[in-house]
Amino acid sequence: MTDASDTPDPGTDAVESDREIDAVESGSGTDDADSAPAYSESEVRTVVLSLVAGVFFGGMGGGVAFPTIPALGSVLGIAPLLVGVILSINRFTRLLMSTPAGSVLDRMGTRRPMIAGFAVQGLVPFGYLVGLSPPLGIPSSAVFLVSRAAWGIGSAFVFVGAFSTVTHVTTAANRGRWVGYMRGGQSLGFPTGLILGGIVTELYGYAEAFAVAGVAGLFAAAVAYRVLPNVSPDVGEKSRLRDVPTLVRADPRIGAVGAVNFTIRFLYAGVLLSTVVLYTEANDISLGGFAGTGTSGVVMAVSVLALSASNLAVGRLSDSLGRTTTVVPGLGVFAAGFALAALVPTARGVLVGVGLVGAGAGLAGPPLLAYLGDIAPDGDVGKLGGVYNVFGDLGSTLGPLVALPLAARIGLSGEYLACAGLVLVAIVIAATTLRDDSAAAVEAATADD
Repeated sequence: MTDASDTPDPGTDAVESDREIDAVESGSGTDDADSAPAYSESEVRTVVLSLVAGVFFGGMGGGVAFPTIPALGSVLGIAPLLVGVILSINRFTRLLMSTPAGSVLDRMGTRRPMIAGFAVQGLVPFGYLVGLSPPLGIPSSAVFLVSRAAWGIGSAFVFVGAFSTVTHVTTAANRGRWVGYMRGGQSLGFPTGLILGGIVTELYGYAEAFAVAGVAGLFAAAVAYRVLPNVSPDVGEKSRLRDVPTLVRADPRIGAVGAVNFTIRFLYAGVLLSTVVLYTEANDISLGGFAGTGTSGVVMAVSVLALSASNLAVGRLSDSLGRTTTVVPGLGVFAAGFALAALVPTARGVLVGVGLVGAGAGLAGPPLLAYLGDIAPDGDVGKLGGVYNVFGDLGSTLGPLVALPLAARIGLSGEYLACAGLVLVAIVIAATTLRDDSAAAVEAATADD
């Protein structure tokens, strides 16, 4: 039965907004649906590239906050601890909202919740503008807290909705390619926002930086309104939000995908981002005349570029070679990067090591997400996408809490070696649990014959 909310919205000439995917029986995987693609290649390209634009410009808004809000703390009289809470509360709210957002997307379809999520992301920077001069004596910190919390809620619908949309409009034979493009847009948006926020603030001021971020976010919402279809599989009675733990327990592959994603985010967004500046300072590493902080910025830029490039390149490989065949080597590169940085504490060692960490994360991430799309029951794609994001956000939240105390106890080199060891555990989980039995692998094997 189709919900009343599936009624087409206007302004979707490029792709029909009321097109829906024929579903397999509730509780089964998506391979049967994959055998008869409902979207042409040109339609898939239109949808995914609009998502890439959306997540890129939406991510810029999140990135602009980091070089601006910390500096604003002293100007507005916000305590350093509260500044930290402001910067991190969006991740906390996204962690709480990812699975409920997935449930909403499964029931309502992806179009309207995603457009709302993009709109919230676009409006949040204008909330920052209000925070510069809040009315009625409202504390600036309260305005920034509410704005950042709202950004986390909006991004939950955007990130989970992007996964759900790409999964529904693709098949197992081309899903990895388009998931890779979508993840590449996500990985580039945030650092672009970091750079943009710093430059615009330096040249013009805080208000101008927030305004640019808001315009970029609203542009993403406009693109989504114009192009995004409404995908909502008609599978009869859909599972409820409280059924998610049962879904995860019923298929050990889902838990394995979550565990590997947790490991990647815990180590990359958690440990590495928290410690790389300390690593360069402790080993007296400098690049281009920059001190520890500047050098760490250059190092992380290399890592992000490697992450984005590998995101864009790995999708096609996972479609032709199989998901596990690309996830496991990607994790191997990820582990090698931490080991090299630990064992070769020089400028060249850290550049190559952190570059390998970024490349490994990029090689493993999109195939892992595409694999989840391959095995997800058609009516539960959004909910399981939310579960995936919860594992990732939990890892990136816990990482900084563990990284600094552990480094103080065993040293940064010892910590990076421990990181490499943890990745080896993830490799064992992926190699023994994730089977390349998707339609893509079968199709590739048939072609070889």
